[in-house]
Amino acid sequence: MPWPSPVVIAASLVLAAAAPARAPRGEVVADPGEDLYLRGVTRSGAPLGAQRSGLGVAQGLAAACVNCHQRSGFGGREGRTLVPPITGRYLYRPLPKDGGDRDIPYVEGMRGERAPYTDESLARAIRQGLDAQGRALDRLMPTYPLGDEDMTALVAYLKRLDQRRVAGVTESTLHFATVITPDADPVKRAAMLDVMRQFVADRNIRQLEPAPRMQASGKAILGRSMFMVNRRWELHVWELTGAEATWQRQLERRLAAEPVFAVISGLGGRSWAPVHAFCEAARLPCLFPNVEAPPERADQDFYSLYYSRGVLLEADLIVRHLLDATGGAPASRVLQVYREADGGEAGAARLSALLSARGITVSSLALPTDAPAAAVTEATRRASEADAIVLWLRGPDLSALPAAVPEGCGIYLSGLLGGLERAPLPRAWKAQARMAYPFDLPERRRVRVDYALGWLRGRRIPVAAEQVQVDTYLALGLVSETLKHMADNFVRDYLVERMESDLAHRIITGYYPRLTLASHQRFASKGGFVVLLGEVSGARLEVAQDWLAP
Repeated sequence: MPWPSPVVIAASLVLAAAAPARAPRGEVVADPGEDLYLRGVTRSGAPLGAQRSGLGVAQGLAAACVNCHQRSGFGGREGRTLVPPITGRYLYRPLPKDGGDRDIPYVEGMRGERAPYTDESLARAIRQGLDAQGRALDRLMPTYPLGDEDMTALVAYLKRLDQRRVAGVTESTLHFATVITPDADPVKRAAMLDVMRQFVADRNIRQLEPAPRMQASGKAILGRSMFMVNRRWELHVWELTGAEATWQRQLERRLAAEPVFAVISGLGGRSWAPVHAFCEAARLPCLFPNVEAPPERADQDFYSLYYSRGVLLEADLIVRHLLDATGGAPASRVLQVYREADGGEAGAARLSALLSARGITVSSLALPTDAPAAAVTEATRRASEADAIVLWLRGPDLSALPAAVPEGCGIYLSGLLGGLERAPLPRAWKAQARMAYPFDLPERRRVRVDYALGWLRGRRIPVAAEQVQVDTYLALGLVSETLKHMADNFVRDYLVERMESDLAHRIITGYYPRLTLASHQRFASKGGFVVLLGEVSGARLEVAQDWLAP
């Protein structure tokens, strides 16, 4: 288990000092081997200790194997060093007799020329830093003075790490699901499913070419392990019903009845939290759903990946602009308007918390879900008492604003809810409004978006919800490309890890200028703009606050 780089060590020590090692939210830990591997906690509850010459002693989370070998056990890169896989299949694999291997897929860093480990030689490697043949391991590998019970638990855990049988994977088929909440926009629902069903149909028509022979570590050619079986995709649409409190149980039943390898895309309304909690509890990758208000603390979890923080990011952008206002003091009184049980509610709550913590008075006006759009007129009359008004409203409410603009009041609105540059604001409001814009600017993203739009046109799919359709197409493409790099290692944790490592190399990123993920990052696009709508000309927006990652 190679020692992390100094940067990783420092970060791990900070994390370990900030909070005791514990299970991620939603997980129930009853496996002492998992506690050692993921959190650096021994059977007695004491922190795991590790030592490497020149770097001293690390303890607890900073010493955990997951820091280098990842949750999957398939390793990766630590600087220029390849960290080898340490799952049972790779550690105990017999030497191939003919320079090839018929039974085991290729993983970067695998030691094709090394003799297989036994339980005894593996324990020696962990305690003394000697490999199966008695040679010294890489200098990055620390030593762990584990007792016999802890060693037995850790070895047993490594043997279980990559299971041969994975739910949702058969010899011929990969099963995926997409989740739709009952309050999801019906137009976006139909548009998303059009893209998903066509993408899956297209992919099932294409035939995968056999993977080329490759070389491991420049020594042993493991050509026969580099196979990729041509599996078709099958999409399961999980539409939720009823109260939010019942969604997680509904998903548990659906997963039991229709096992899937991962959840791709999806569509939410006011809340996605029950779906997120289900994915973490089931250890099921849920990849890039179309949601406006993802869980605020998603970075603490592992299996759910998002494009951005949605309205939470918009709140941060608006707050930053308000606090950095030029030409005078920042606003001291802010009014925000939103619909109850809508995506803007989460954005309003975050904005209120951020501004209140800075001594700024925030008044929030929640319009009932069944209130007519004309109720917005009454709400905005209170804007004369504020320095700024923030509108967490959708198109029909924006178009119902009164013709006159409140005097002396800054105007902000959510781009995600309002329709971006197409927001149907009255002329006077549009001339003064500033919009939180959590995407790349229209003229900058045109080529990247046109790639997906060309695909839609070629298949005669109507563009009914452009951003949702482009994001859905991008999510499907990301999964398809990542699977090609996994060489039939169908392990859910590995899918998420490959997403983390491969995403930054993606050229076609749709609405986003760049997408990157790392450990403890679950939002791939980190920032956005604040733009002025008064000078919209075609697809050009005037920037009031340049790209900012709060």
